[in-house]
Amino acid sequence: MTSSWVLSLSCPDQPGIVHAVSGALAEHDGNITESQQFGDPDTGLFFMRVEFASAAPQGELETAIGRVGERFGMTWRLDVAGRRMRTIVMVSKSAHCVNDLLFRERAKTLPVDIVAVVGNHPTLQDLAAFYGKPFHHIPVTADSKPDAEAALLSLVEELDAELVVLARYMQILSPDLSEALRGRAINIHHSFLPSFKGARPYFQAHDRGVKLIGATAHYVTSDLDEGPIIEQDVERVDHTYTPESLTAIGADVERRALARAVRWHAEHRVLLDGHRTIVFK
Repeated sequence: MTSSWVLSLSCPDQPGIVHAVSGALAEHDGNITESQQFGDPDTGLFFMRVEFASAAPQGELETAIGRVGERFGMTWRLDVAGRRMRTIVMVSKSAHCVNDLLFRERAKTLPVDIVAVVGNHPTLQDLAAFYGKPFHHIPVTADSKPDAEAALLSLVEELDAELVVLARYMQILSPDLSEALRGRAINIHHSFLPSFKGARPYFQAHDRGVKLIGATAHYVTSDLDEGPIIEQDVERVDHTYTPESLTAIGADVERRALARAVRWHAEHRVLLDGHRTIVFK
């Protein structure tokens, strides 16, 4: 029975990589249906994403790819194309991003399986229940933060979660937790940073007469809001907009950018390139 697969990889750039990969797949009757690659002249790294169909067992494919990977010093991953990635969504009080993700999952337009919603406040428990998702209330204070982060990591392991999405989760992750979730935690925030910090950023933006409302989705790192960027989005505004309308536009931009970042990650379209990303759209 033929199955569809997705292979993503990175390695030092050199001649023969595409030939070796396609040859290994061809030896196992692999029919390539989509292929993208990029050689970064700045880092000297090569990136590739391949979708293909093959009736070969997964173990045989992994062995063949592993031989190529060893030859070229690759970091690679093979997965079933379209498989829903097990995901935990973390929230505080704002509902727009998590509601959008839950709706897209239910509508089957987002290839994730949201296995839990975790909140440092119980505010969105009813929303999670509406979508039939378990809600875990893990409060966070300065004193309880180490225990709260340990509880989160324990939940990630217990639920075999592959991705953690900070859907307007208003807590700063510790460097240890950021490292533990490296490359598998996505955050979203407005793009006014670092100009308008703290509370009511859209009111600050209105006061300064901004002309663009934006949002940035990125991987979480110990450098606050400076992780590798996956996606950004903007809307143009003008002097007629109120702080409330700017806030509403910002919420829409945030959920759009976050949904795209989550989808691309779940489809293995995002590869880390140092402090940047390669995104095969």
